[in-house]
Amino acid sequence: MAAELVRGQNHPLSRNRIEIRISADVPVVAGATLADDSGRVPGTDRVAHPGAPTLPGLEASRQAAAEHRLAVDLDAMPEAVHRLSVLIALPATPGGPLRFGAVRAPRAAVTGLDGAEIAGYTLTGLDAESAVVALELYRRQGAWKVRAVGQGYSGGLAALFTDQGVPQAAELARRIEEAVAQGLARSIPARRTPDADCPRRTTASVTGPDLSGGVSATGPGLPGGASVTGPDLPGPAPGGRSSVSDSPGTAEAATASAGGPVDCTHPRRRQASPPVPEAPAAVADGPAPPVAGDAVGWSMDERLYNQVWGMFEDLARSVAAYRSAVEFSESRLEKELDQVLADPRSRLGSTGDAAREAARARQAELVDQARAVLDRDLAQLTAESEAVEPALPPAYARWDNPVWHGYRVPTEPPMAVRLGDLRLPESFPLRIPMLVRLPLERGLWIDSGSLDGTGADTGELRHLAMHMAVALAARLLAVHPAGEFGVEVIDPAGAGASALTPLTGTGAPAAPPATGSAGVVAVLGRLTERVDLVQMAVRAGAPDALPPGLDTSRRLLIVNDFPHGFDDRAVTQLRYLADEGPEVGVHLLLVADREDAAAYGPLLDPLWRSLMRLTPAPDDHLADPWVGHAWTYEPCLVPDGSQVLQQVLTQVATARTKHT
Repeated sequence: MAAELVRGQNHPLSRNRIEIRISADVPVVAGATLADDSGRVPGTDRVAHPGAPTLPGLEASRQAAAEHRLAVDLDAMPEAVHRLSVLIALPATPGGPLRFGAVRAPRAAVTGLDGAEIAGYTLTGLDAESAVVALELYRRQGAWKVRAVGQGYSGGLAALFTDQGVPQAAELARRIEEAVAQGLARSIPARRTPDADCPRRTTASVTGPDLSGGVSATGPGLPGGASVTGPDLPGPAPGGRSSVSDSPGTAEAATASAGGPVDCTHPRRRQASPPVPEAPAAVADGPAPPVAGDAVGWSMDERLYNQVWGMFEDLARSVAAYRSAVEFSESRLEKELDQVLADPRSRLGSTGDAAREAARARQAELVDQARAVLDRDLAQLTAESEAVEPALPPAYARWDNPVWHGYRVPTEPPMAVRLGDLRLPESFPLRIPMLVRLPLERGLWIDSGSLDGTGADTGELRHLAMHMAVALAARLLAVHPAGEFGVEVIDPAGAGASALTPLTGTGAPAAPPATGSAGVVAVLGRLTERVDLVQMAVRAGAPDALPPGLDTSRRLLIVNDFPHGFDDRAVTQLRYLADEGPEVGVHLLLVADREDAAAYGPLLDPLWRSLMRLTPAPDDHLADPWVGHAWTYEPCLVPDGSQVLQQVLTQVATARTKHT
């Protein structure tokens, strides 16, 4: 299954002959640099670019284009090469964009020779940069991995090459521009798919909403930046919803600036009449009634997963259309008021008042029109949510869903799990389930520190954070077959004993919570040894050579009150588990206040960045991968007084006993 990376995330490469595929909305320059073990590029002969596209084990494109394929043979790489950096840059063409913030975010993907995607990364968050290091292939303990980098440079290729230590960086950048200029006439135009030809549900696989990054870009020719654009995210699984190719702001603003009305309709719903559903028969003059599982997939779980992600994208783009229209209306109002003030004949008196009133009326009309379209989209998505929520399996369902009352231990793991809900201010009370693919490719961090606007004190947040951790651990235990997933707990001071009662009372953890410094050392040492052994066996191609009795089932390590009870060696081991553990089935769930670890300074910055941050109270710290909205995250907590957690964990413990 392909992995959708976020900035800083890595992924192992199972093949040595691969392709790096670049896609963008405008012609871009694609190339690569080959660096030594110190990360420096020793000479211009280690840079593949349109003027010199071929290097040992690497062939780049010969011209600027909207799509590129870089052929890479890692077996043919010189021994001195330890890092291959894939770069993308905007060519200096007349009338072309000067910064990535003015275009849709480009995307880089690692694929096999058959086109099957291994890992992909959408470069969101770019603004003034005109050159960027997209991906990095690097050696790690004899194996190759890919990392999403996304490091941009406003100084272009010259600044990028200088940062990598390339000699004569400015001269090399000039030669590349000359080579690009010679071949630019042959560049491949960006593909545009008419919205009417896009099926309602078609998308590809994503790892999950590692919802970071995202960028709002000003569309060309729009007063005040009316257009909001975002990257096409390959969606949940092959054949889910399609991405909308254009943001809804550009066409409307162009029409309005010419004197016509603004069409604020969501692009996916901009059609003369709704499609006729196959079954059941719908109202002839209205949209088909929403149905759970209304997406493609090999199983009902996959169809529901694709449908939820499609709803997520629809809501993001609908709100983007509304915000775009509001911004444009305000920009046009400001322009019209400036024109009134600039004319001495209408600056004062009744004529000026009438002109200003008319401008405000037009602005209000545009906002009302946009709001009506948004309300229509929200009504459709709300109806779809009401159809989908009751049909969700336990892995995707809230704890108050009746599906938990009929819970049975599954025989196979699901493709995703629900970590909470996401909503936008304009969409309240509509919430979208936050589904993340399994197995987890990143650890989780529940931030128990203070949150602005919650009104909760630190003690209350720490208590909620542990209850949230227990609920997440219980969900992960419940959705895996018996014996395939286990939980271990480190609680150095025993501060989480009360919250851990549902787990410890049913015997769900593999052992009692580890306390004190000795407990921390014992658990981290055992898990670190396990990761080392499994990695060595897998890389040697001898998984059967593992020591007898070694438990290779997936493990979730809950660490409460970090860094209390941790010495420097334990901190290093924890960082190692966060980086290398997910690849071999050891996952981290950290409950911590970052301020408590302030004494470590920047040493722990890589740890915090490697984890997906969640909060025990609603907080708007996540961004979608399409248009970069700030979404409010709400945790999935067990309702007060409910016994569902106890009942589910009892079944899990019973099934585990029978399994062993």
